Amino acid sequence: MTDPLLTELLDLAVEAARRAGALLRDGRPDDLAVAQTKTSPIDVVTEMDIAAEKLITGFLADHRPQDGLLGEEGASSPGTSGVRWVIDPLDGTVNYLYGLPTWAVSIAAERDGETVVGVVEAPMRGETYRAVLGGGAYADGRARADERRLAVRPSPPLDQALLGTGFGYIQARRAHQADVAQRVIPRVRDIRRGGSAAIDLCDVAAGRLDAYYERGLNPWDLAAGALIAREAGALTGGRPGEPESGELALAASPGLFEPLQEILEDLGAWHD
Repeated sequence: MTDPLLTELLDLAVEAARRAGALLRDGRPDDLAVAQTKTSPIDVVTEMDIAAEKLITGFLADHRPQDGLLGEEGASSPGTSGVRWVIDPLDGTVNYLYGLPTWAVSIAAERDGETVVGVVEAPMRGETYRAVLGGGAYADGRARADERRLAVRPSPPLDQALLGTGFGYIQARRAHQADVAQRVIPRVRDIRRGGSAAIDLCDVAAGRLDAYYERGLNPWDLAAGALIAREAGALTGGRPGEPESGELALAASPGLFEPLQEILEDLGAWHD
């Protein structure tokens, strides 16, 4: 990677994500409670989501005060530099609330509207996933020597594919998503529901899933993980001919992408 700006953005994203991950891992109170709800009573925010976002946005503002921000817990500013940070301070909040390990910090940087850097910190796995546009995707373990380049699994036949998915928190949407999953599962090896879109996308990149799809995601859920998946060789998108979005997000090894996209389109996975 020779672009000094991208090097700077990556280094800042890694450091911010690791600081927030350490805060969330080490600072979780035993009596953690819901601070507020979002789209429904089961779509929750904890005090730690808010604290992690404040840490990240403060760190980034100290180093690059002219950049824009888009954060899940309310941070939003347009900026003047052409760079915008897209931040999910705690992806997998319900897992975190219940003490389950599948949660992550997700930070992406956009330059002129294009995602150029993505970092997903998974503290309970001891892994940091990262990618720079055109530079490949990598995962670091506890020590830098553990770094490895990520690559999707070779595409299996559809009936041998392991898929990840997720479910929203609006009742009607959840019911439809369950119906879609019920009709997808006989066609594939199995389906997993991890509870963190960022980690699911990184699992596609790392070859731990063959594909992942979900309806109803937000930019902060997708930005970093989708770049990491693409840089590891996955194809990403939404409905045929469209990019991944809140309507539908799909990431898959290349040989599975179009067959799964066709199935999801036929099943109406993109509506509620």
